[in-house]
Amino acid sequence: MDRAAMRDAFGQRRPAGVDAGEWQLRCELAAAYRLFAHLGWHELIYNHLTVRLPGTEHFLINPFGLMYREIRASTLVKIDLEGRKVDASAWAVNPAGFVVHAAVHAARADAHCVVHTHTTAGQVVACQAGGLLPLSFNALFYAGRVAYHDFEGITLDRQECQRLAADLGDRNVMILRNHGLLVCGPSIGDAFAEHYMLQRACEVQVAAQATGAALVQPLDAIAQRAAAQYDRTARQGDQNALLWDAMLRWAWDLDPGFAG
Repeated sequence: MDRAAMRDAFGQRRPAGVDAGEWQLRCELAAAYRLFAHLGWHELIYNHLTVRLPGTEHFLINPFGLMYREIRASTLVKIDLEGRKVDASAWAVNPAGFVVHAAVHAARADAHCVVHTHTTAGQVVACQAGGLLPLSFNALFYAGRVAYHDFEGITLDRQECQRLAADLGDRNVMILRNHGLLVCGPSIGDAFAEHYMLQRACEVQVAAQATGAALVQPLDAIAQRAAAQYDRTARQGDQNALLWDAMLRWAWDLDPGFAG
């Protein structure tokens, strides 16, 4: 199924009264939740993937209480920057969980999709003083491109969120020390790709360190060259779009019920 066919398949399930552009984003975000569940990147009912509806200060978020594998396009909740529901919904929203996302969305007009996870490998690297090391192929994509934010407790304080956004700056990847991973991107597909590559880098780092063997780190100039190559081919090229098209097909094959 190509991109046009997938868009048509989503469109055939669009409820009356829902804008076509919003429905496309609902289907893609629901697919992302299902894929995160399938890949084991969930924290039961906690954590969030959010996306901004173009031209608005409204966002789609998962209903509080549903597992990622239960998310459907129609159950996503539309909220504002304060985490308040914009449209009527039977589902509650976890406003505390949206605080981090709201800080990034408010500070970064280009951050249309924001992802926060507590994966095991991500948390292990977040607990290490050296953070992400330039060890693996995937890790080199992030040379000089990772922001860090020190742990201050459960992220409920709006003042901390201002500091978090300041620490993120113009980067799309942040390691929340002692906490987990945060990525953002101009689209759901871009954010998915960033999280996938970052998660792989964390997994390989943890596995390599567990061997106890001496580890090799490429020269910084090589690491920077690899990161620049990835910028051109994925972040600024067409690879992220190709990857996301493939992931949407995978989500559809797993269970097309997410687009409903």
